[in-house]
Amino acid sequence: MGAKPFALNVGLCCLFLPLVSACATTQEVVRASPIFDILIENGTVYDGSGAPGAAASIAIIGDKIVSIESDNPENPQAKRRIDATGLIVAPGFIDPHTHLVEDLGSEDRKRRNNAPYLTQGVTTVVLGNDGYGDYYIKPMARLLAELGTGTNMAFMVGFGPVRRELLADTNRAPTDDELEQMKGFVARGMCDGAVGFSTGLYYTPQNFAETDEVVALASVAGDLGGIYDSHIRDESSYNIGLRAAVEEALYIGREADMPVHIAHIKALGPAVWGASSDIVAMVEKAQAAGQIVTADQYPWQASGTRISNALVPRWALDGGLDGLRARLTNAEERARIVEGMAKGLKRRGGADALLFTGALGEADVPKGITLAEYAQQKNIDPLDAALEILAAGDSRVASFNMDEADIATFARQPWVVTSSDGSTGHPRKYASFPKAYQRFVKRDRLFDMARYIHRSSGMTAELLGLERRGFVRAGYFADIVVFDPERFEAVADYQDPEELSQGVRYLLVNGELAIDGGAISGALAGRPLLKDTSKYAAQCQQTDG
Repeated sequence: MGAKPFALNVGLCCLFLPLVSACATTQEVVRASPIFDILIENGTVYDGSGAPGAAASIAIIGDKIVSIESDNPENPQAKRRIDATGLIVAPGFIDPHTHLVEDLGSEDRKRRNNAPYLTQGVTTVVLGNDGYGDYYIKPMARLLAELGTGTNMAFMVGFGPVRRELLADTNRAPTDDELEQMKGFVARGMCDGAVGFSTGLYYTPQNFAETDEVVALASVAGDLGGIYDSHIRDESSYNIGLRAAVEEALYIGREADMPVHIAHIKALGPAVWGASSDIVAMVEKAQAAGQIVTADQYPWQASGTRISNALVPRWALDGGLDGLRARLTNAEERARIVEGMAKGLKRRGGADALLFTGALGEADVPKGITLAEYAQQKNIDPLDAALEILAAGDSRVASFNMDEADIATFARQPWVVTSSDGSTGHPRKYASFPKAYQRFVKRDRLFDMARYIHRSSGMTAELLGLERRGFVRAGYFADIVVFDPERFEAVADYQDPEELSQGVRYLLVNGELAIDGGAISGALAGRPLLKDTSKYAAQCQQTDG
């Protein structure tokens, strides 16, 4: 931990104390007593680097960590002292994949407080994943800063809004002029401070884009220091297949000359169970060739999606749900759609594997039952039940489609970090970080506490390029979680997905206590974390950003 950082050099006192003979020959180091805002004592500190934990005291003034000392300082003065005996002290966790724009932009202060994430130990979340992020980053950041949020926020430029601005939901390639305009949109978002370019190539209308279109746009973000973050085109066998989709992501990163980050990495459905080893080999081969490749993972066996995304063939969503409904009035196209949905249902493991978690639009779907149970209640075929839902709206579902062995294989990899992919109706929004701790550290012993904290904080900060975040270090922002290793656990499950996690005793966001003694304080201390673009000033002057 180094020399005593609480000692202050006051040798200049010699100028004012000439009668003290010792001052004439030496510059004494006198023990000072600075007043800290918060002093966290007696805990086991994991600094986020992957190093083992060690006993230390952490001193905080304002929003910064000012010092870390391996021995308790002598007679420290602090406005607030936190006794962390028996507790783990770590950097606040960073979630690289969330869907929280509506929550954090809400008029409801309670939603903006973001308790589902604070109680997981999360102090920073990323917005705009799966290609959904707006490219007007600065106006969004200003609004969120004015409203106040419980967590910090970083931002992704999303391919969806960029493409939809000019092409709506149509299945066609952009003209040369349209592509240039789209590049401008990406540049604006990056120059506004986004950390990367995000795509959701499985989702309409992004799935209509050819690879070269994505490369052209990703290259703009890469030239401005961003990463390529992608929900890959296929996590199963829906179109090009899992392996080809991973290769496409790696190809885009190589061509755009930028780091690749694979969102919520998984092998989805029985058709690709066991493919995790092949995917790991592909990534390691790319890394050996010099490519930067990372991924994030949530620790749940069920993914979260919608009936339309889970079952409907991609071609049938040209024009969105309205386009789908129009096609269903044509007998020939309806037959093709139903055939495709039957294949989708098989890939998902059948109607028993789709659990309704929230109706959308005008659909009247109860939570907590499966598609099979809903169809039985209606006394109709599961596919007819799904079509009935889509005629009125849609429904969120938890899709039980992952194999435990694949989850473990991905979790072991040193290039995989923790995420939630948090969405309404799925427990991952409320409980992914403690679930990962319970499952990977305590139950399966896939890695130790130091690795768990590294993959939940420092490693994520580095891959996103977040400055002075993700580590417990002097001069870094005081985003700190203090949790009980015996009680840190998920409470939410698939039947009760909105239960807050437990075990976090204290949580600091920019030096303010968001959780104090296990109680949520209500503080809105989060900040927008915009990437420093001064290095790209000349390029950014050419944009509207």
